[in-house]
Amino acid sequence: MNRAIVLLSGALFGFGLDLSRMTDPGRVLGFLDVAGAWDPTLLFVMAGALAVTVPGFAWLRRRARPRPASPLGKPERRDLDARLLGGAALFGIGWGMAGYCPGPGIAALAHGAPDPVWFVAGMVPGMLAFARARSE
Repeated sequence: MNRAIVLLSGALFGFGLDLSRMTDPGRVLGFLDVAGAWDPTLLFVMAGALAVTVPGFAWLRRRARPRPASPLGKPERRDLDARLLGGAALFGIGWGMAGYCPGPGIAALAHGAPDPVWFVAGMVPGMLAFARARSE
């Protein structure tokens, strides 16, 4: 049951990304180009995501546990350290250079274009290196 929910959630997320054209790196790069031909579309996507997420999390907080999962985990740490800030900076630099972040990059693979393939091919080794470094 959990795997079916995860698969359905991922498919719905990917469909939403594609429907909102967030799998198009030109759309994302247009949002980041505040001094040029700025495209505010990403703001509407973010507002739509918040409109669903904020009430959803408020509802989950009132429940003992989400279905069918274990109790809802909440972050314990609230401090900002060099690792968090460095990771956020690397993520932002990569997003600004490529126009993709992991979700849209993976969803864009469905289009069959080569750019998302190159993006994901570069992302996977980075994820594996992080997992290995974290486990040591």
